[in-house]
Amino acid sequence: MARLIYSMFTSLDGYAEAAEGSLGTGAEDPEVHSFVGDLFRPVGTYLYGRRMYETMVYWETAHTEPDQPPHILQYARDWQAAEKVVYSTTLDEVAGARTRSERTFDPDAVRRLKAEAEHDLTVDGPNLAAQAIAAGLVDEYHLFITTSVVGGGKRFFPDGVRLDLELVEERAFAGGLVYARYRTR
Repeated sequence: MARLIYSMFTSLDGYAEAAEGSLGTGAEDPEVHSFVGDLFRPVGTYLYGRRMYETMVYWETAHTEPDQPPHILQYARDWQAAEKVVYSTTLDEVAGARTRSERTFDPDAVRRLKAEAEHDLTVDGPNLAAQAIAAGLVDEYHLFITTSVVGGGKRFFPDGVRLDLELVEERAFAGGLVYARYRTR
């Protein structure tokens, strides 16, 4: 059975999206970007909400921009090779190969996807992840913790959720970003 992984950049105070401004992610750091690419290269399916999909669809054509560094080209190839499922009630169609849309998040359908998949899946975006967490579907949490305190926005973990997690990996980057991988107990 494949794992379902929830991964996002998050502020030091736990916000995956800041109410105002940037999280100060550090994602533009080639070392961090390469690490993220290596970490998610084996992913076979990305589950996206509309907003996260609209951010990530850039990777469909990123390889066509001139003078892209090798780590960007590799990430684009890996992303293009994966399946994408976009959950949205407002999008009429999705762009790109290997991408399909669903109107609603169906926990039973995701359970079947996990059971049948040969490669791991990710759920991306705090709103969609909240549904997967509430359904008990998330196996691992990958947090990329920035050095910023943003004071508000959308939380990485939804309110009212209690989880018992085990830290299984951590790494600090030169710019202060910390990666922490937790497994559900």
